[in-house]
Amino acid sequence: MNPSETQLRTMIDTIPTLAWCCFPDGTTEFLNRQWLGYTGLSLDEALGWGWQKPVHPDDLGKLMQTWKTILASGEPGEEAARLRRFDGEYRWFLFRAEPARDEHGTVVRWYGTNTDIEDLKRAELELRELVDFVPQHIIVLEADGRRLYANNVSLEYTGHTLEEFRAAAYHYVVHPDDRDRIRSEAEKIADGAPFEMEGRFLGKDGRHRWFLLRYNPLRDCEGRIIRWYATGTEIEDRKQAEERVRNENLALREEIDKTSMFEEIVGASDTLQTVLSRITKVAPTESTVLITGETGTGKELVARAIHKHSLRSSRAFVSVNCAAIPQSLIASELFGHEKGAFTGALQRRLGRFELAEGGTLFLDEVGELPAETQVALLRVLQEREFERIGGTRPIQADVRVIAATNRDLNVLSAQGGFRSDLFYRLNVFPIEIPPLRDRKEDIPMLVEYFIERYASKAGKRIRNVSKESVELLRSYPWPGNIRELQNVIERSVILGEGETFSVDESWLPATPPAGVPASEPLIQSLATQEREMIEAALVQSRGRVSGPAGAATRLGIRPSTLESKIRSLRIDKHRFKTS
Repeated sequence: MNPSETQLRTMIDTIPTLAWCCFPDGTTEFLNRQWLGYTGLSLDEALGWGWQKPVHPDDLGKLMQTWKTILASGEPGEEAARLRRFDGEYRWFLFRAEPARDEHGTVVRWYGTNTDIEDLKRAELELRELVDFVPQHIIVLEADGRRLYANNVSLEYTGHTLEEFRAAAYHYVVHPDDRDRIRSEAEKIADGAPFEMEGRFLGKDGRHRWFLLRYNPLRDCEGRIIRWYATGTEIEDRKQAEERVRNENLALREEIDKTSMFEEIVGASDTLQTVLSRITKVAPTESTVLITGETGTGKELVARAIHKHSLRSSRAFVSVNCAAIPQSLIASELFGHEKGAFTGALQRRLGRFELAEGGTLFLDEVGELPAETQVALLRVLQEREFERIGGTRPIQADVRVIAATNRDLNVLSAQGGFRSDLFYRLNVFPIEIPPLRDRKEDIPMLVEYFIERYASKAGKRIRNVSKESVELLRSYPWPGNIRELQNVIERSVILGEGETFSVDESWLPATPPAGVPASEPLIQSLATQEREMIEAALVQSRGRVSGPAGAATRLGIRPSTLESKIRSLRIDKHRFKTS
């Protein structure tokens, strides 16, 4: 033995704790006086593998298994076991081993200490007795995550013994679909920070139930983790409720997908299905379409849907709001102008008809066109050509025109405000969009659709809608139609907190604008009056709706409007043919 080793042994001998030194193969080379004095063994008795004699027989197997693992890895390690004192009493010690390496990194010695942890073990025993009375699942893990203890509630739930719980194959109690995720999340133990996870675990009745597991580390005075404590809270009811909501939302989204084949047109009501049916029929043709309906009903969406499902879908869709452009500039906007055509025309500019070449031009609020522009538009529809302002050369126009208005062009043309020949050219295939108050069964679906859109933009997660808000939205007459509903939903999503969507009742005026039904009794009263007027007109026209002597002419409304009202009021027009 060289002088440095002698000096090292002398130092270990004086350490006021149980210490020892082993060869690389794990056999004992030296034990200090404290270790020998505590166990009562002589040095000759303890050398080699003799140190095992004072280890409690129930702990020796686990201790040797850990020791062999440490030797094979060459890394520091520790294990708890009971050590017999010279007077025969067993006390708990923590065995810790550290490798000593040469300049090549090879392990040349193992140095270790045995620290008395009897008080900690007694505290753990008392804690176990306490947690066994806690009506919640509690699990205790070693510092490295190995299973150490489960309280009676956990063992009773699984129907297993503590030994079975500690077994390495115990992971089979985790639902097969959750095992990889649970195993991955359990690796967070290495980070040393508290964490939580959810998973399904098998009960003795053969059912898997959802639990929320929360893990917290217990540290010693030096900050080292000595135990992990995990609590399990059953959340099966919550998960089932979430699943029901998810399934309901999925079904609703599937219904939205099924009934919303045309851009963002959402709904399943009979009136809307009639509109979608007409879109399907007219889209593949080249016919001019006139879309009518109140402001905010989604006329441009219908126009885009027609374009999308037409043979021109790969070309441009150009939209023009005729009411948003000054009347003096509308002709230039539609047909373009040549350089110097008027003051400020510093260069040639292409109009919307040229930009839409081969595609579709949507003229919104077409009823606001000035008289001279109506003439130019009529020429395009009749002759498929136009001239730029200030130009002299005709330009061919391969453009499909779709127009929209919230005004009655038939009445307007009778009053001289709109050319009747242009009206007939535009009205080749009329589509009337019903107001939102006539398709209230679509409101829940629309609410779901807009919530999903705006919640995603706002980074919020909304899982359900309060029933009170749904009823409030269904009872409101919506003078601004879908656009107004959309604005209310967006505002509610921005201001809302939590996962439940609700609407502030103060945002919906108690008294609607003139011409909009204010309450159900008034709606019923108006419907009754409307039915009586329509039936009287049908009596006079003998059930005929259109034509000079038809009921629509007598009532001063379009035949398509009257047909829609007859359907909504469920009037049998055929019974008037023999009146």
